[in-house]
Parts: sequence; C-alpha cells; structure tokens
Amino acid sequence: MPTLTDLADQIPAAVTRLTGVVHLTPVQLDHRLTEATGSEIWLKREDLQPVRSYKLRGAYNLMSQLTDDEKAMGVVCASAGNHGQGVAYSAAALGIKATVVVPHTTPRQKRQRILALGAGHVELVLHGITYDEASDEASRLADEGKILVPAFNDARTAAGQATLIVEAFDQLGFVPDVVVLPIGGGGLVSGASAWLRTHHPEVRIIGVEPEGAPCVAAAISAGRPVTLNDIDTFVDGAAVRRVGDFTFEAIREARIELARVPEGQICTEMLDMYQTDGIIAEPAGALAAAALPTGGIGPRVQIPTGSRVLVVVSGGNNDVSRYAEVVERSLIHEGRKRYFLVDFPQRPGALRTFLVTVLGPDDDITYFEYVKRNNRETGPALVGVELGNPSDYPFLLQRIEECGMQAEEVAYDSPFFQFLT
Repeated sequence: MPTLTDLADQIPAAVTRLTGVVHLTPVQLDHRLTEATGSEIWLKREDLQPVRSYKLRGAYNLMSQLTDDEKAMGVVCASAGNHGQGVAYSAAALGIKATVVVPHTTPRQKRQRILALGAGHVELVLHGITYDEASDEASRLADEGKILVPAFNDARTAAGQATLIVEAFDQLGFVPDVVVLPIGGGGLVSGASAWLRTHHPEVRIIGVEPEGAPCVAAAISAGRPVTLNDIDTFVDGAAVRRVGDFTFEAIREARIELARVPEGQICTEMLDMYQTDGIIAEPAGALAAAALPTGGIGPRVQIPTGSRVLVVVSGGNNDVSRYAEVVERSLIHEGRKRYFLVDFPQRPGALRTFLVTVLGPDDDITYFEYVKRNNRETGPALVGVELGNPSDYPFLLQRIEECGMQAEEVAYDSPFFQFLT
C-alpha cells in the first residue's frame, strides 16, 4: 500500500497532465462566512470546473496514463454523478469509449450531463440505489475486460484530485491555518492530506462527512474499512457505504480531524450560498462549509477567531427540482417546521379555533390533511406548522393543550415522516 510520501510524489506530474485540461478555478474570500466566523474564509470554487466538480481532475489524471491497448479496451466507472461526468469529459477528450454506472437515485441533471459531456463516447447504465451497488456492477463489467476508473480508491485518482490544493495554495500566496475538505470515499482528502503533510505539516486538516453516511469515521473507529448498513443518500456526492482500502490507509496515516454534519445543516448552507453568495452548490459542494462555526444550529468544528481557512466547494451539480426538499430539510433542521397529528373535535369552527388560538402571529400552516370517516366526536388531522421563531415551539405546545386538543408530533426519525419529505 503506497505511503503518503509515495502519493505526494505523484502529484506534481498530475499538475502537469491537467494543465490546460481543467480550469484554474478561483479562490474567493467569502464575506458572509468571514463575518459569521470571525476568521478569513476562502473558498476554492471547484463548482466552476467544466463538469462543475473537482472529479474531472482524478478521472483525467488516471485515464491519460493508460496505455494504447488499455484505451482500446474502454473504461468503466461507478459514480453518484460527478465522477461519471469527469470520466465522460475525459473520454471525449482522449477518444476513449466509457461505460458509466450510476445508481437510480442519481439526479436527472447529472445523468443528462454525463451523456452530453461524453459526446457519443459514453454508455450510461443505471444500477442499484446506492453508489456501492453501482460500484459492484462496474467491477463486474471490469472483470469482463474494461479498465476500471475508480472514483476514489486509486492513487492516480487521489493524486489528480489533490491538484486543486496545490493550485489553491499558489493562488492564495500564503499558507492557511486550516483546510476544510468534504469526504465521500476519501479520494480528495487522501490526496490533499498527502501533499499537505509533506509540504505543510503545520496546516490543520478537517474532513467533513454527512451524518447519514459517515463511512470514514466508522472505519477509523473499527480500525479497518467497514460497510455501513444504512445510509442517507441525500448528499449523493458523498453518500458512500464503505471507504476505499487505499484511501483509508492514507487518511489514517495523515491523522486528520473528522467532523460530521446533519443533512439539514448542509441544506441550510446550500440556501445561504445560493441566496447570499450567488453560489449554486450541490449537497456535497456545501458539505465542508456547513461545518464552519457560524453560530447556526447543529454541530460545528472549533476554529480560533482570526484563523485563515481554505474551504473546498467541491461541486455545483444540483438539480433545481431538489430545492423543495432542500428547503424542507433546512426548515426542519432549524426547528422552524413541525408536523403534528392533531385530534380535532368534529364540530364546526374547530379549525378556526386552532388557527386563531394556537398559531402565533408569525406562524403558518404549511400542510393540512383531514378526512372524516366516522361519527366519533374527534378525528385526527395531519398538520404542518412553520414557526416564525423556533424558540416559540414550547408555547405552541402549551396553546394546543390549553385549547383542549391532543397533539402528537411526528418525529423526524419516524418511518411515518418519510411520507412527508
């Protein structure tokens, strides 16, 4: 298994291979995050790559090193969407036939972009509902004679992805105190950590995972890669059941810090990026920034005030049709959105009483479903309430009780809740 030094040694050649292929994406001071954290927050905008993510770097670095015979065999990869776009772009640029296997949960926007970027060089295959199931199918196709292009579990992929850190440091003109990176399968963080530990060992490295798919944290805890039984696939670009063997060893050797943030917290950051910064980030693209100590609700990393921090915005392939779910998850995470089963008296004016007596002046009904099926004195209604102020929640419960109605909150982790989101 290559050491961090071995991996770091491959990165300069990767920089040369990618010159003129990838865009020199900007590093920008983010005023919103700087003000919120009391530190300088610099964003490396990999959402502005031709494929709108950094995955092009790893795919091209690997594919450009294939022999002519290997190129003639064609390549295959598994992807949640972004790596597939990188492979598709590289296949068109290098004249290689590629098969891209994606799970059925991959957003339509990403699937369409894979085919468009491939320019006739790509066959798209849908298989399974998670990245790992798609990966199993890609491995099967590789066994039949195609060359596998791993999304993360390969030194060539990791070295290519790490070139964004080399670029960013050159652009900054100084060495930041902290680098914050998103983690899925670990390709970017392993390559970036190898370069940083070799050239700037004093830099603090923080890797951020989504709460619903913490495969690296699970592996570190177990001392080896383990397969997670259940994952939340919402952060599709980082929803991986099992970290790669190669990337795990590199991450463990680098001894980076790990953080974990809830999907709702990521959604809040996505919306802030869009509404304030004008950045269209996908969930994985906002993952690293969502962990910054901005004072919001949810777990945050601790960064001393006045630090200079580099944060990678890893991708911007977000399907506009997903924004309704993004808003919903954000509101629920912040405690602004609540769902209740309310036992309403079956008499005229009961709903009016609820609206007038229970709701606060800034609260609103966002969902209401009630069907009268019997002659009992009361009947349940499913009610969604958006609070003007999350701290008013205890008073809302008190007012429900005072008006004589019984209400049971539908918990976020309840199976029933899945019908609402």
